[in-house]
Formats: sequence, C-alpha cells, structure tokens
Amino acid sequence: MKLLISPRDEEEALEAIAGGADIIDVKNPSEGSLGANFPWVIRRIREITPRELEVSAAIGDFPNKPGTASLAALGAAVSGVDYVKVGLHGVKTYPNALYFSKQIVRSVKTYNPKIKVVIAGYADTHRINSLDPVLIPQVTSESGADVAMVDTATKDGVGLLDLWTLDKIKNFIQDAHNRNVIVALAGSIKKEDIPLLCNLGTDVVGIRGAACEKSDRLKGKIVKERVQELVNILNEIIPSKIL
Repeated sequence: MKLLISPRDEEEALEAIAGGADIIDVKNPSEGSLGANFPWVIRRIREITPRELEVSAAIGDFPNKPGTASLAALGAAVSGVDYVKVGLHGVKTYPNALYFSKQIVRSVKTYNPKIKVVIAGYADTHRINSLDPVLIPQVTSESGADVAMVDTATKDGVGLLDLWTLDKIKNFIQDAHNRNVIVALAGSIKKEDIPLLCNLGTDVVGIRGAACEKSDRLKGKIVKERVQELVNILNEIIPSKIL
C-alpha cells in the first residue's frame, strides 16, 4: 500500500517528501475535500519532488460540468503530474457519471496516456446527494480511468471508517480489483486505521489531517515527523490475510 500525503504548498511538500511519503498529492484544502490548487503551485511541487516519487493533483469537487472539469484536468496534466484526481460531487446518476468521467479521461490521456485518472466518490453521499460511491469502480473501469477512490465531502471528523463497515470497504476493493482498477481510500483516515485498510488490500491511502500539526487539515501544517510516524506504521505491517 502506498501512502499519499496532500500538501497545499511547497513548504508542506518538502515536509511530506522528507517524511517518506510515496505520493505527493497537491491540493487546496480551503476549497474542499478535493480542492484544486494553482497550476504554478502544482508545477513547482513537481519540480522539487524527486523523480522517483509520484505527484498527484486534485482538480476539485465538481458539479456536473464535464466541460469545465475537462479543462481543469488538462491544466493539471500539463503541470507534470502522474495522477489527475476529480470528485463527482454534483454528479448524481450513473449515466452522467460515466459521461463526465469519459471526458476527463479523454482530456488527460489525449495529452499524455501515461497519466492516471482518479475518479472519486463520497462515502457521505447522504449529506450531499451525490452518486452512490459503490458505483465508482464500475464508472472508473468503463470510462477508461485508472483509480477508483472514496473520500468524504464533509470534513468534520466523521471519517470513512465511521461511515462504512469493513465488509463494505472490502467489497469496494474487490469490485475494483476484479475490474483491474486501482483503489485509493481517504476521508479523515487516522493512523490507527492504516493497518485495517492495508490488510483489506487497499492500494493507496490518502491522508492530510493526520499528517498535520494537531491533526488540523486547515489550520495545521504537514510536518515530516507525523509523516514519518505514518510511514513507520505502514512499514511494520505484514498484510498476511484479507479480512
């Protein structure tokens, strides 16, 4: 399992790198769960990140506006990232989700087919009336995207593991893997959640709050000591079985 850490600026990115993160995920938390940062910030973080580390960029928690999202996705792609991540915040039906995601994939992969596209749904869909997130693996696969992700839209301390049972997470992972899709899980993930998610077969776990001072994703800053602690937990895990 890879550890994805989400810095908002160059200073935080350097802390995440020093702490041993596997993926540097550029976002702007003040604009939401998958808030988009500026192209020049994304490009600069790619420049300072060692080439052996992957860089991801979130482009926003989107309404059902595939044209606008496609332009944003291309902007992230030309900034040099390895992953472009979009949240289907205002997309409510499967046909709309599939069409939306296909446009993102086309926009990104026409520019560079090696860039992976991440399609994200929300475990707290009942709060925002978005697409049922259990459909995300199917949307991801049928649109030609690469990574199926679940996050939480509302950041009030209620996390993925508060909203979904381990069985539901397991089924999501198995569905995605059966479709040859990578799985990324996020949503107020705490350090004690890492062993559970790893043993379930998660490919990528996304964290910001737990890597920040006082676990505050907005007012706190990412610090390398907290990232190192998460990396150490992950390194100690031997995923001997799937729960």
